[in-house]
Amino acid sequence: MTIISVRREVGEFKKRYKWMTLFVILAFGGIFARLVHLQVIQHDHWAKEARRNITKRVRLPATRGVIRDRHGRVIADNRASYNVLMTPQLLDVDDVQKVGALMQLSPEQLEDLRVRLSSVSERRRSHLIQMFSDITRDQYAALETHNRELPGLTTVGVPMRRYPFDGLAAHTIGYLNEVNAEDLKRFPEAGYRAGHHIGRMGIERAWESYLRGRDGELKVVVDVRGREFEGARLHKKSERREPIPGRDLTLTLDMGLMRAVQRAFRGHPSGAAVVVDVHTGYLLALFSKPSYDLNEMSGRLTVARAQEIQKNPFRPLIDKTIYESYFPGSTFKPISALTALQDAVYDGTERCDCPGYYELGGRKFRCGHSHGDTDLRKAIVQSCNVYFYRLGQAVGLDRLGHYARMFGFGEPSGLGLNTEAKGFFPTKAWYRERYGARYRLGFTINAAIGQGDTRVTLVQLAMAYAAIANGGTLYVPQVVRSVDDPDGTSVAEFGPRVRRQVDVDPDHLKKVTDGMHGVVNDMKGTAFGARVVGGVPMAGKTGTAQVAKRKLQPGEDPRRAWYYRRSHAWFAGFAPARDPKLAVVVLVEHGGDGGKNAAPIATQVLQHALGKEEAATHTASQRRGFGQGRGRRGRRARRRR
Repeated sequence: MTIISVRREVGEFKKRYKWMTLFVILAFGGIFARLVHLQVIQHDHWAKEARRNITKRVRLPATRGVIRDRHGRVIADNRASYNVLMTPQLLDVDDVQKVGALMQLSPEQLEDLRVRLSSVSERRRSHLIQMFSDITRDQYAALETHNRELPGLTTVGVPMRRYPFDGLAAHTIGYLNEVNAEDLKRFPEAGYRAGHHIGRMGIERAWESYLRGRDGELKVVVDVRGREFEGARLHKKSERREPIPGRDLTLTLDMGLMRAVQRAFRGHPSGAAVVVDVHTGYLLALFSKPSYDLNEMSGRLTVARAQEIQKNPFRPLIDKTIYESYFPGSTFKPISALTALQDAVYDGTERCDCPGYYELGGRKFRCGHSHGDTDLRKAIVQSCNVYFYRLGQAVGLDRLGHYARMFGFGEPSGLGLNTEAKGFFPTKAWYRERYGARYRLGFTINAAIGQGDTRVTLVQLAMAYAAIANGGTLYVPQVVRSVDDPDGTSVAEFGPRVRRQVDVDPDHLKKVTDGMHGVVNDMKGTAFGARVVGGVPMAGKTGTAQVAKRKLQPGEDPRRAWYYRRSHAWFAGFAPARDPKLAVVVLVEHGGDGGKNAAPIATQVLQHALGKEEAATHTASQRRGFGQGRGRRGRRARRRR
């Protein structure tokens, strides 16, 4: 019985042994197959992973292109700056405390750093993440001194944008700030990553692809703690990719002239000005006040400062040269005059009596003065509304609109910077759609003097006056003259671009420009007080554009309400009067009378631009105040002289 039992157990063991052998063979076969898969089939993939474990990628930031004005003055360039990157996985509590002490962080800043580090996802904790940007020199020196003690921390030198002219031409130049999640979604092919900067306004945004350049990359060997081995830098070409710097831009702007505009606007809290070359369409000045510091917007803009800018009632974030549109007032009258002359409705000799108002449908439309017997030239020189009321009634709204659009009103100018307003010139169809059968002739006569629903931008008005000055060529405004490589090689140059040739008779232009010459040079001209004796002779048109009525807000200072109810002051013109080179448009928001407040600014700007700053500086109005006035003061001054 015992022998039978032993044989039975041996037989049972042999059966189990076979299954055990099969299991072992299958197990080792699976392991072997897996090894073959990892070592042979997936060799390249895991070799890369192994190299990645011992290497650290350091971004070599590209230098952004330099922006210069027409005379080579630097408007935007780059300065040295340092960012702090951290690998959360390699930092412990003591390391974070040490970083706070070295950088002299406040308790609130240190706590914020801890929160940011702890909020990093598990997947990214082994990555370098930017925690501080543009640190001070003292902070950089402290961190570099203790660099070996903080393996999870890296300081990287990066170029930071610098604007030598601070806030001058800020809306045109634009600024940079860090890309956000929306940018990364909108430009997936552009290669932006967290920490990169992108242009937000103006030229910095419109020419981003030219200015940006392309970052390089360097790989270094590190140990398990993330520390770089001395002398272990990888020198293979494949391990280092040099950054490609961005291209430089040369603008048509003249920053010296911009300074002159800024000086001329002293004492006025809000306004704008545009200067353009009448023969090319190149913009020499685009000035909007108030402005903001580009260095602040591109760097350490605090929340308090951002709120202060937002709450400023004069709207410093708004580009008043192209984004905002205004009633042009009497600066539109030369367009109305050309419309009447071209359509042969008037020939310039027609006369009318101006009693100081024009009565239509039982309503009186006011004029600034009682001008008496008035022809076209006198109506332009002294800005007679009554004459242009009659002219507008004779021409009609749609014909005024036709020529307004020919001169570029009611559509974007094509400058291509920021968001550009189209402006607006109404038609009869638009009024009928808006008011039904209640279309009134008063809409037409208001449009003839640049009021009602007519709206223009400063750039549109400047280009229209440039077309009047050059004989009828309407140019596309341009602000970029050329694109260059960093070594100075020209990549592209942009010549004048003609938008259209306005069909206008030279004789008709001469009649209108002769009246505009009288605005500045005739004793009764509305801008005679801004004339400069011995300076460059000018021609132009003043404007005093009414604004929408504004109610006094609860608790508001009545003086502020009075200011906002004042008309806008305009001057648009060109110089030299008989051989025009430059056109200028000046708007002083709520400045009141255009001849008193806008024309002197335009005079000062054009005299600077055309090299006549050393000419006699006393305007006619100033001379009358110093000895040529009537009464006791005038007699005393004449006796002293």
